[in-house]
Amino acid sequence: MLLVIIYVAFISLGLPDSIMGSAWPVIRLDLAAPIGLVGYISMTVSTGTIISSLFSNRLTARFGTGKVTLFSVLMTAVALFGYSFAKSVPFLFLLAIPLGLGAGSVDAALNNFVALHYKSQHMNWLHCFWGIGATVGPMIMSVFLVAPYGWRKGYLVIAGVQASLVLILILTMSAWGKKERLSQQSPESTTAILTNREALKVSNVKLALVSFVFFCATELTTGLWSSSYLVTVKGLSATVAAQWTAYFYAGITAGRLVAGFLSVKVVNQMLIRAGQIVCVLGTVFLLLPLHVYFSALGLILIGLGTAPIFPAMLHETPNRFGAEASGAIMGLQMAFAYVGSTLGPPLFGAIASVTSLRLLPYFVLACVLIMFSASELLQKRLQQLEVTQP
Repeated sequence: MLLVIIYVAFISLGLPDSIMGSAWPVIRLDLAAPIGLVGYISMTVSTGTIISSLFSNRLTARFGTGKVTLFSVLMTAVALFGYSFAKSVPFLFLLAIPLGLGAGSVDAALNNFVALHYKSQHMNWLHCFWGIGATVGPMIMSVFLVAPYGWRKGYLVIAGVQASLVLILILTMSAWGKKERLSQQSPESTTAILTNREALKVSNVKLALVSFVFFCATELTTGLWSSSYLVTVKGLSATVAAQWTAYFYAGITAGRLVAGFLSVKVVNQMLIRAGQIVCVLGTVFLLLPLHVYFSALGLILIGLGTAPIFPAMLHETPNRFGAEASGAIMGLQMAFAYVGSTLGPPLFGAIASVTSLRLLPYFVLACVLIMFSASELLQKRLQQLEVTQP
């Protein structure tokens, strides 16, 4: 039952991540906001996740994974409910704070728990359920965008879904307590309360952090700006562009479902490498002056490519750095992942404001190539350590 609850919790993690980007072409007109402002709203959300991720190991050790998950989902539900009533841009920034703080701790806590206690396929399938949430979000929003100020109703419905997940977590809290008590008696669950500075000193951890930064810069920039790119550059309507953004997240969802089965036979590093190559192919489809449907196909390919990368890197954490330190390093990895989320979208927004949205594929391609280089170098160094160790 606990595993089912964790799957449901991952849906809640995905719901808020994709709706702002899909609704922004309409929101910015209703609130008279500049097009690049959404990048700074995203940056505010990500800043909150960075802060809570850095404290996640200590919070989980003190309160337990169940309570951290419950409180975090509650915070996101309240923030989404507030968005449905936001009358001006300052409220969007104010509500972005609890939205970000709610995401960070639960993300790190759940990922570390799964990396320690479940097989690789569950990590992929859990993030597939995140993709379900991220896919359903824009789909719900696209239904309401056709009506004046319909984005408010879209946020209200999604907040209601989050609230129902809060109720489920409250009713099943005893299951978390039972599992955590059993886990504390198992030597495999032992984790160290390392400081962030101590975690940074672990061998090769900095290369892993670079991979996480540029992975999230790739995924979040694509997800946030794809609708605006399709509307402005390719001439699609806001409703159709929001649907194609949903297909990007659907690609992530489908890719993680398949990766879960592949992970039974294929090691994590091969999944990471294959995903990065598919991302490169997707950006090529966006770059070429082809029909708009090829651009949409490029978004789907980028979604499919990113699908196995994040779960595989997370699941490798105990293998790369040891189970004892994985809790602290997981929080650090999630924090740096959200550094990519924080800096990537607004950086591209600033670039697009003075140049053109046409540069989106070039920006994404650069992020993918940096991620690929750091990942390959990390794997090479880890292999060298295995050879030199007695």
